[in-house]
Amino acid sequence: MLQDFLEHFGYLALFLGTFFEGEAVLVLAGFLAFQGYLRLELVVLVAFLGAWSGDQLWYTLGRRYGRGLLARKPRWEQLGEKALVRLRRHPDLWVLGFRFVYGLRTVMPLAIGVSGYPPRRFLLFNGLGAAIWASVLGLAAFHFGNLLEAILGEVKRYELFVLAALLVLAALFWLWRRWRQRP
Repeated sequence: MLQDFLEHFGYLALFLGTFFEGEAVLVLAGFLAFQGYLRLELVVLVAFLGAWSGDQLWYTLGRRYGRGLLARKPRWEQLGEKALVRLRRHPDLWVLGFRFVYGLRTVMPLAIGVSGYPPRRFLLFNGLGAAIWASVLGLAAFHFGNLLEAILGEVKRYELFVLAALLVLAALFWLWRRWRQRP
């Protein structure tokens, strides 16, 4: 049942998860790749595509409607201003690595769009950053499964418990982030 569900919807869920947020969904997908439910190379590729395309959308929205979108949410406006300050100092470095900084995943591409950062340059550095992010996090989660197996023995016996625990942790992480982002 789980295998059928993941074969039909696993990669779509990964794409949507990384399009909108990312970390928890990618970690879960990396662990599922270790379990043999998903293929690691497809996990990394789909996570890259989801993160890259989501950030391209936010960047484009930032170029067209940036200040207005940031003004709608006071927390986003504060984060956007911080992001712009950092972006002015080291623009390429921030475009390359913003997805590794907690709390800036959605706001940063919006702020980059507001800043006037060149579209082709963003396309390139956003792609490089998304590829690095998807590879590092996907491989780390895959090897986390390997570590679990070394500690617990055959993880397959515990897979539903581990999967449930990872889902609960992902949901709690998501709820905690939502709670922190409220005005």
